[in-house]
Amino acid sequence: MLNNFRDSLKPHLEKLGKCFASTGLSPNFWTSVGLGFAFLASIAYAMHLQHPHYAAIAGGVFLLISGFFDVVDGQVARFTNKTSKKGGFIDSVFDKIAEVAIFLGILIGNFTEPYLVFLAITLSLLVSYSRSRAESLGIKLQGIGIGERAERLLVIALIGMIGFMPYAVIIVIIIAAITFIQRIIVTSKNIQD
Repeated sequence: MLNNFRDSLKPHLEKLGKCFASTGLSPNFWTSVGLGFAFLASIAYAMHLQHPHYAAIAGGVFLLISGFFDVVDGQVARFTNKTSKKGGFIDSVFDKIAEVAIFLGILIGNFTEPYLVFLAITLSLLVSYSRSRAESLGIKLQGIGIGERAERLLVIALIGMIGFMPYAVIIVIIIAAITFIQRIIVTSKNIQD
């Protein structure tokens, strides 16, 4: 859903790419920075039992920073004309590692029932898998669905920061399930047998 706003944000995103490209650091470097902040978010969430008032806020802040660098890496790649299959692969794999780490932190931090965390990460990974599989068949699914990765992580970060992590996890389950179904429908309609 947020992908649909990219065109209106394009001038700002290009400036962002130019700014970070001026450091001379590669897109893969910024991808790694984003993953590092995702790990920090995971650690913060995992410390919920020891620091219940601060863990969700720190985790949310780190998660938002991680998301910021997830935008930066792609913009740097486009600005420097260094987009590549290898970079796209690394970015995609690191995104999944980050997502699993976030939910592991939420699980260890005992924010909600373990089966809900399991459902949230399972459905999140199925959303990503369905896109990957569809694109291997030549069907583009970017922007299809109400709960892509950016939306899911924003829900966790923002709703978690205000103290409602159990509800954030349930919302992720719902929007991921809807997105998964939407992607199955769109892919099924567009498969050429």
